[in-house]
Amino acid sequence: MPRGVVVVVVLVWVLSTAGPFPAEAQPVTPDEVLAGTLLGATSEPRTTIKSSEVLALSDEMREFLKVHVNRGATDVFKLQQLIDAVMGTKTFGLEYDENTRTAAETFHLQLGNCLSFTTMFVTLARGAGLKADFQEVDIPPDWSTRKDIFVLNRHVNVTLYLGAAGTHVVDFNIGDFQSTFKVNQISDRRAVAHFFNNIGVERMQDGDTVEAVAYFRQAIVESDGDFSPAWTNLGTLYRKHGHFRYAEAAYLQAIRVDKQDAVAMSNLVALYGKMGDLDKSRIYQKRVDEHRMQNPYLRYSLARDAFFNHDYDTAIEHLKVAIRKDKNEDKFYFLLGLSHLMMGDEKVARRWTSKAEKLAETDEQKYRYSTKIEALISASRNLR
Repeated sequence: MPRGVVVVVVLVWVLSTAGPFPAEAQPVTPDEVLAGTLLGATSEPRTTIKSSEVLALSDEMREFLKVHVNRGATDVFKLQQLIDAVMGTKTFGLEYDENTRTAAETFHLQLGNCLSFTTMFVTLARGAGLKADFQEVDIPPDWSTRKDIFVLNRHVNVTLYLGAAGTHVVDFNIGDFQSTFKVNQISDRRAVAHFFNNIGVERMQDGDTVEAVAYFRQAIVESDGDFSPAWTNLGTLYRKHGHFRYAEAAYLQAIRVDKQDAVAMSNLVALYGKMGDLDKSRIYQKRVDEHRMQNPYLRYSLARDAFFNHDYDTAIEHLKVAIRKDKNEDKFYFLLGLSHLMMGDEKVARRWTSKAEKLAETDEQKYRYSTKIEALISASRNLR
C-alpha cells in the first residue's frame, strides 16, 4: 500500500501554457470562484454522491456486523472482533486501488484507497456500537508526482474510545504511523470534505473539469467552508485552464481560512511569477520559506545534509530547532547524538542517543540505536 494512510491530495504546480496575466480588473469573489462558470459548470453543479451517503451503513454491512461482532461484548472485545473480521482474508479481505469510495461502496467492492478504508471502518465501528472518530495525523511531508502535478499526501486514521481501556488507533498503513505524531480529532464534516476533495482531484486528473468543480464545491459548501485544500485545488484547476484571476482568488481564500496553508502560498509564488508581479511573488516566497523553516522534518532533512557534509555545528543547530518543535521524534535525538560524537563529545552523544532509545517505539529500533552508537564510539576511540 502506498505511503500515507489516505491520499488526501493538494495540487501544488500545474504546467500552464496560458498567456500573460490580463490588466488590472475587479477582484474575483469566493462565490464567483465556486460558481465555476468559466470552467463550464452550471449555476448549481451537481455530483453523483450525496453527503449523507459517505458514512451511511448499508444493509449488507449490518448483516456482516450481526455475523462477526457480538453487540453484547465489551468494547475491547467488539473492536478485536471487528478488526479480525475486516482484516482477515477468509472473512473479508481488502484490496487497494486509487479510487475514493463511500463506506458502503468500499465494503461491497472490497476495494478502495486508504481514505475509503478509513471511512468504511468508522462506519462499521459505529454500527457495532463503538465510539469512533476521524483524526488527522501530522506526518512528515510526503510528496509524489502525478502527470504534470506535484501531490502532497495527507494522513487520516481512526481513533476509538474504549472507556477504562483507553483509546485505540486503527491505521490502514500502520507501518507509517507513530504514536509520537501529532494528531487532531476532526468532525465528520471535515472528514467528508476530505472525501469530496479527493474525488475532485481524481476527476481533475481524469480531465473531467466540470465534475472536479462540482466535488470541490461540495467539499466547501456542503461540508466545510474552512477546508483550505479544496480552495487550493480549485485554484489550481482555474490556473490549469489559464484563468489566473480566479486562481488567485481561490488561493487567497485558502489562506484566509488557514493562514498557515503553505501550499496555497507556494501556488501564489508561481502564479504571481507567471503574472509578472515579482514583488508579490517575493512576498509569498518569503512567507513560504519562513513556514518551511518551522517544519521540524525539514530541519531534520537539512541537518542530515549538513551532517553528511561534515558540518556538525549546522546539523546541531537545525536539530535543536526540530526538537523544540517536536520533542518526541527519536531520530532527531539520535542524529543530534551522532553530530556531537563526530565533534568528539562522547558524553553528550551518549545522553542524546539514550534519549532516542527511550523514545523509540520498538525493541528492534532501541537495539539498533544502542549497538550503532557503541560501534561508532569504539571506532572513534580506535582512531585516536
